[in-house]
Amino acid sequence: MVATAATSSFFPVTSSPDSSDSTNKKVGSGSTNLGGIKSKPSASSGSLQVKANAQAPPKINGTTVVTSPVEGFKNEDGAGSPHPRTFINQLPDWSMLLAAITTIFLAAEKQWMMLDWKPRRPDMLIDPFGIGRIVQDGLVFRQNFSIRSYEIGADRTASIETLMNHLQETAINHCKSAGLLGEGFGATPEMCKKNLIWVVTRMQVVFDRYPTWGDVVQVDTWVSASGKNGMRRDWLVSDSKTGEVLTRATSVWVMMNKLTRRLSKIPEEVRGEIEPYFMNSDPVVAEDSRKLVKLDKSMAEHVRKGLTPRWSDLDVNQHVNNVKYIGWILESAPLPVLETHELSSMTLEYRRECGRESILQSLTTVSDSSVGDLVNVGEIECQHLLQLEEGSEIVRGRTQWRPKYAKSFGNVGQIPAESA
Repeated sequence: MVATAATSSFFPVTSSPDSSDSTNKKVGSGSTNLGGIKSKPSASSGSLQVKANAQAPPKINGTTVVTSPVEGFKNEDGAGSPHPRTFINQLPDWSMLLAAITTIFLAAEKQWMMLDWKPRRPDMLIDPFGIGRIVQDGLVFRQNFSIRSYEIGADRTASIETLMNHLQETAINHCKSAGLLGEGFGATPEMCKKNLIWVVTRMQVVFDRYPTWGDVVQVDTWVSASGKNGMRRDWLVSDSKTGEVLTRATSVWVMMNKLTRRLSKIPEEVRGEIEPYFMNSDPVVAEDSRKLVKLDKSMAEHVRKGLTPRWSDLDVNQHVNNVKYIGWILESAPLPVLETHELSSMTLEYRRECGRESILQSLTTVSDSSVGDLVNVGEIECQHLLQLEEGSEIVRGRTQWRPKYAKSFGNVGQIPAESA
């Protein structure tokens, strides 16, 4: 009855003179009595009105017999007729549609919550910061990095490799943001056509203070000309909240043919691509003009042998990443120096590259100090050499160390304004 009433409310039927005289509705060839349910038209609205037949159920031998609704739907041959088609029976499977709509809304809500998420406490880490952006008239590239837990060392500060990787990452992203990244790794489109790549020849880094876990550092980088066939790249790393300068670095890069592995002049086509991004400024770190001495085994106080590149140490240009060289140089640093001092600056000269099959040695000597009395020593200077076992030089280096937890009062660096 409820289903029939619902049907009548959605599908009104206009009464006719013939329907008023008929008490049974014809279905197929037989006349079917709808289980004792009669319908008659309403005089006011023409809609069907439904009410139950008041006839008492039949009795057999004094026992009341209840007839099921299914038994009421039989034709003259006694065969059961199909269930009457009502509005409910004609509806589609709404559960599937509702489930799909619910899934869509839940997914949209999740995406919205991720986009609108904000930290509830100011000390919560916010990560990541994207690829960075171009600032200062399109000549300086800026990118932020969050120091993660796996990037800190035994001193609870960011490792040297972490900081150097930040410098390398911003250099590549600078080329990409400026539209100068071709098919190669850090190479412009014209460089790719001529099979040229950039290689670093000299680097100076000053570490004023090391960031710790959870700190957010801001890295600014820019490029300038260096002689006729070189390019200088500078970096300035600072605390994103306070603006305190943490690290300053400058480097010189030249071009090498990746097929012949020989140095090359800068072609005019390549010069035309990169010169618009050059800044006319001084290096962020004053050049250390002191000559880097060559060590040999007789001079070296500490030697680390058997260093071999792993597959993961190679970059896409099939040579060892320059950051890996720094780790190998520090392999031979005496343990008392590492325990009582921290690296404050380093100067590196890259002499040649090494491949996957190379076997290297790391040599270190401590200048003007006794390793056995390092607790009472202030600044320490070390000379380094990374070479192949057969004697060919890879990297010469000089490092300076200060006592741990000592306050640094180095020169305050800043992004240079372009000179006229």
